[in-house]
Amino acid sequence: MAGQRILVIGGGAAGFFGAIACATANPRVRVTILEAGATVLSKVRISGGGRCNVTHHCFDPALLVRHYPRGGKALRGAFSRFQPQDMIAWFEARGVKLKTEADGRVFPVSDDSETIIDCLVQEATALGIRIRTRAAVKEMVKVGNEFQVTVAQQSQPLVGDRVLLATGSSSQGYRLAAQLGHTIIPPVPSLFTFQIDDSLLQERSGLSVQPVQATLKLPQQPPLTQTGAILVTHWGFSGPVVLKLSAWGARALAAQNYRGTLVVNWLPHRSLPQIQGELAACRTHTPKRAIANHCPLPLPRRLWSYWTTTVGIPAEQTWAHLSKKQLLALAEALHRGTFTIAGKGAFKEEFVTCGGVALKEVDFKTMASRCCEGLFLAGEVLDIDGVTGGFNLQSAWTTGWIAGQGLAEGCTGASTATLS
Repeated sequence: MAGQRILVIGGGAAGFFGAIACATANPRVRVTILEAGATVLSKVRISGGGRCNVTHHCFDPALLVRHYPRGGKALRGAFSRFQPQDMIAWFEARGVKLKTEADGRVFPVSDDSETIIDCLVQEATALGIRIRTRAAVKEMVKVGNEFQVTVAQQSQPLVGDRVLLATGSSSQGYRLAAQLGHTIIPPVPSLFTFQIDDSLLQERSGLSVQPVQATLKLPQQPPLTQTGAILVTHWGFSGPVVLKLSAWGARALAAQNYRGTLVVNWLPHRSLPQIQGELAACRTHTPKRAIANHCPLPLPRRLWSYWTTTVGIPAEQTWAHLSKKQLLALAEALHRGTFTIAGKGAFKEEFVTCGGVALKEVDFKTMASRCCEGLFLAGEVLDIDGVTGGFNLQSAWTTGWIAGQGLAEGCTGASTATLS
């Protein structure tokens, strides 16, 4: 089938990279990307605060899959074929210099997502891939061996021999997949912040503490614990430790209408008796100093003042007058401060969902549908999601790459060309 027609629905990371992988493996296919929005790669553009967190510097697939609350098992084999090291090499082979930050996140040296977008668009253009924006797909049906795809504001449907569905968390994408026989795991938000209704805490907006140990407690669920940085915001808590908890607890939190308890150990490297001992020592060594103005522990001053106020220690009280009850209350607050989660906040614009097409209905060797021959799926339309740090983009790159190979396989003129 020379010139086989490939339609890619979705111009995000998975769809775009899948199109590139397909056209690279078989230059004779005709690939068209259909993007509903005005621009392609919109999530890539805002990833990492506009810097584009391309991937994560974890090159061991067995370790890499631990960062995926859902989909890790299915991705294990996929990452053995195409992983962060391959993605880094792909960009660097095209002149895009990348850097790895202390926490393992990988960014372009330019600190500008447009560097990544420009590279992808240039590659797609060079491969002859047609890119159509404002081309929302309304319907898709299979007639014989062909797909008829109805695009908004176009009278005649497009015809494709094979289709890659890479619509991200779009409800329309889930609907299209369901119509072609797929089971949709109900999508719910992942990677979000916690709303804490505490005006005294919110006055400390911008305060960051690293590291803390945070534990999420929900009714009838085992507690979830993560360690990392926490950020106080004007609505509650954010930061990597909170985002990880929201990802691992996404379904349980949704079931509880985003209500629960967060317990924070602000000094994870100290035991409760050690904290008590250091506080007690101040009664001897600095008896005349005001407790609120003198923190003997490695904590930000604004956090210290929050807790001294919260446990009821007057601003002028000195260490000499610290009661045993006050000391125990303060030590307990620092060791396991308890907060009531009152709702879900947003994580900037980097919205991620858990849920989507059931993974058992996809062959991860090719990303081909087990329900509809000729249909391939990649990216967030699948029931896959990772924690923050470049993991969601990497699963998009990997599933897109594998789907691209699968789309090209069996086509006249297909080759074993790689993306390197």
